[in-house]
Amino acid sequence: MTRVFSGIQPTGHLTLGNYLGAMRRWAEVDQHRAESLFCVVDLHALTMDHDPARVRRLSRQTATLLLAAGLDPDVCTVFLQSHVDEHTRLSYLLECVATDGEMRRMIQYKEKAAKERDRGGSVRLSLLTYPALMAADILAYGTDEVPVGEDQAQHVELTRDLAVRFNQRYGQAFVVPRATIPRVAARVMNLQDPARKMGKSDDSGTGVVYLLDEPDVVRKKVLRAVTDSGRDVVYDRAERPGLANLLDILAACTGGNPESLADVYDSYGSLKRDTAEAVVEVLRPVQARHRELCADPAYVEGVLRDGAEKARALARPTVDTAYRAIGLLPPVAEPSLSAAR
Repeated sequence: MTRVFSGIQPTGHLTLGNYLGAMRRWAEVDQHRAESLFCVVDLHALTMDHDPARVRRLSRQTATLLLAAGLDPDVCTVFLQSHVDEHTRLSYLLECVATDGEMRRMIQYKEKAAKERDRGGSVRLSLLTYPALMAADILAYGTDEVPVGEDQAQHVELTRDLAVRFNQRYGQAFVVPRATIPRVAARVMNLQDPARKMGKSDDSGTGVVYLLDEPDVVRKKVLRAVTDSGRDVVYDRAERPGLANLLDILAACTGGNPESLADVYDSYGSLKRDTAEAVVEVLRPVQARHRELCADPAYVEGVLRDGAEKARALARPTVDTAYRAIGLLPPVAEPSLSAAR
């Protein structure tokens, strides 16, 4: 069976964009069509200045919301990255294969490093090298497919390059994965700035619908979404991005087509009201299941413990093979009692 790996960072509260763009597809499609692993990549959250307590809190919340969104631990594997040592074991080997130039060419490094310098902070070395850890996340499991958005495709290409280079230099150790950019994934933009994605790290919050927002908060945010000049309702991403974003969200929530939905409305107000209600209804079962899971923390802890155990068993043979291939001696086993006698 095809093996799929997907990860999500606990760097902020999960959003409607995370759900419609990835999580819903993971639950409805990916976990059933493949041997799927879904990982809260908490180590990646350490590459920027952070509050340790907040990282722990968001890691648990993210894992709980993945389950609330429909991931079934009897069907797929859900776990925390930091609970499986093979990720960091393999990451260093891949740093020994990657080049400084490759790391510095990564678009996300350039953007995040520039943002950090602008605010007067210092850029952590881990921000430069984390693509090697991301590659390790993928390669440790013999992953065939990595469903990603276009903004993450560069990381998968680097992963492929490192896998091929390692295999050529040291012997076959890794499956060379491929990026898949799902056509059905919704593109959800910030409600106040439709030129930007609806990101969980957004500081303003007014243009971002979070998965745990109360219904009245959701309605208020959608009703206050920016629109464009003109009165007619048309779907045009380039010229009418605010309107197109609302139509995209409504279509993703209702299973409709944004171009067809545009013909249904003759005013921005009615479109906003219907979009707000559609979002509330889409989030309702996720929020209800989240409340149930929060009332049973032992269940979530058990899922993460069992998931880490399954993930470790899958990753260890591949990582051990890579260690031997690159020239490292295996650990010396303790002599058995019978042999000692």
